[in-house]
Amino acid sequence: MGDKRILFTGGGTAGHVIVNLAVIPTFQKEGWEIDYIGSKNGIERELVSKLEGVTYHPISTGKLRRYFSKENFKDPFKVLKGTMQAYQIIGKRKPAVIFSKGGFVSVPVLIAAKLRGVPAVIHESDYTPGLANKIAIPFAEKVLATFPETMQYLPANKSEWVGAVVRSELFQGSKQKGLSFAGLQGNKPVLLIMGGSGGAQKINQAIRKNLDVLLDEFEIIHICGKGNVDDKARAEGYAPFDYINEELPDVFAATDFVLSRAGSNAIFEFLALKKPMLLIPLSRNASRGDQILNANSFKKQGYANVLEEEELTGERLVKELKQLKDGKTTMLKSMRTYESHQAKDTVINIIKDAGK
Repeated sequence: MGDKRILFTGGGTAGHVIVNLAVIPTFQKEGWEIDYIGSKNGIERELVSKLEGVTYHPISTGKLRRYFSKENFKDPFKVLKGTMQAYQIIGKRKPAVIFSKGGFVSVPVLIAAKLRGVPAVIHESDYTPGLANKIAIPFAEKVLATFPETMQYLPANKSEWVGAVVRSELFQGSKQKGLSFAGLQGNKPVLLIMGGSGGAQKINQAIRKNLDVLLDEFEIIHICGKGNVDDKARAEGYAPFDYINEELPDVFAATDFVLSRAGSNAIFEFLALKKPMLLIPLSRNASRGDQILNANSFKKQGYANVLEEEELTGERLVKELKQLKDGKTTMLKSMRTYESHQAKDTVINIIKDAGK
């Protein structure tokens, strides 16, 4: 088995890729050969393709739906095909260890890893394990948690709380470059609006309908999601983008407040950067409810205010954002109690130990 080759997997949303992107550079610097298994058309392919020296292997993937669909009958065969493809890739590349960030693409990879006898480490970002990770956990040697509360849902004999892995480059942004990139003056507090990698139509619509009122209080950088920029919504002090990648550290440096969904990776990044946030978690109708648990954990600790999507109206949104602005000092005081311990180094060491 190769002693300096590692295989990463994870995809479906940016949240299932970001931690991989955070740890890959360390392995590259230490001379490891790096492979990545993802889906053919997922966001992971786009994000990983920007990295030099990483070999990307697309496989067939099913989707773990929580609702009835004709596709549900095809998915077991897609997973089986993906498992066979992953089995061949692992046999050919011979990694010493596999690191998974979850998402449905990871399930065939973890099954194939077990069949090949290659140790796998899973990192779970959310408060409770996602469906893909629930299926994959029996095939893993080690399971790592972001929230301490998550440990109650994991097998005690192979689980460890490590905290959130935050990309180091996010701390190196330039406020002036961020303002310049967005075409903003910096004469008002900057509000960054993020709906996750897929965007958030309900949030986008509420912002656009109340743009004039919000621009009295803030300058706004609005990441709408791919294909969701409305060319009719134009105003001075309002900068809409479908997606931001390389410039994100600069944009974060220019940001004073955040309005966001409550995906774990994103909110821990805002916490590490000390950005007061208003969270609108995905409703239980649109998800398994993990974002609600994430958001409420942050609210309990004073790191965020929360607005349920069912209560989202333009009037309520404006009111909540004004409250966020007025409560900045108190929230920052709570945020400063959070110790952004060296989760990234811990995760890297655990991966290396598993691969020995």
